[in-house]
Amino acid sequence: MIDGGVRDRVVIVTGASRGVGRGVALFLAESGATVIGTGRRQEAGNAADRDGAFALVETVVARFGRVDGLVANAQTFRPVMPLADVMPRDMDTLYDTGPKATLWGMQAVFPHMRDQGWGRIVTMGSNAGFHGPAGYGPYSSSKEAVRSLTRTAAREWGPFGIVVNCVCPVSVAHRMEGFADDPSRRAIFETTFSDQPIARDGDAVDDIGPVVAFLLSDGCRYLTGQTLMADGGALLRP
Repeated sequence: MIDGGVRDRVVIVTGASRGVGRGVALFLAESGATVIGTGRRQEAGNAADRDGAFALVETVVARFGRVDGLVANAQTFRPVMPLADVMPRDMDTLYDTGPKATLWGMQAVFPHMRDQGWGRIVTMGSNAGFHGPAGYGPYSSSKEAVRSLTRTAAREWGPFGIVVNCVCPVSVAHRMEGFADDPSRRAIFETTFSDQPIARDGDAVDDIGPVVAFLLSDGCRYLTGQTLMADGGALLRP
């Protein structure tokens, strides 16, 4: 077991009921952190709603005395579609649960981290924002908005001892279930790993978890506003 450097830290992980969020939450808990996770139903009522995000953080602080870290992972997905077919609902869903929800969570933890002079915020981007795959326009753009918020928060909040970074993870096995009949999405998944240096899917616990844990640790004290590509080298593909 890798030492995550987060022992006794109080960390909120949104979208912790499955996939990357679940893997990260498990790794942090195994590393000794106190983890408060929200699931998909809570995500709709809390993470994507500003008042709900603030209420969640206040509940955490009331129970544990502080909040040290936020992993803003939750985001609802929409079906793959050409840009010409994108409707307002598609954009609203992705932006409400993506960059807007990330911002509300960041705002909610900010005063507590500022007052204690220490805080770690990890957001989640996607290498889709770099590659621009067909059919992923709304999703890719929402993830790039998250990365932009990450850089702005890092610049504004660094003087308070708060570091803010983004992870672009590749760990997609959990998404295959239920999408077997979606040819375009299945084709993207099948070719994702074929020509990258580490030619396999990322494990949410063992591959993504340690990266996020470092960004939540004392060791991450001089790294902020950055994007870490936990993708097996996928960005290096020609």
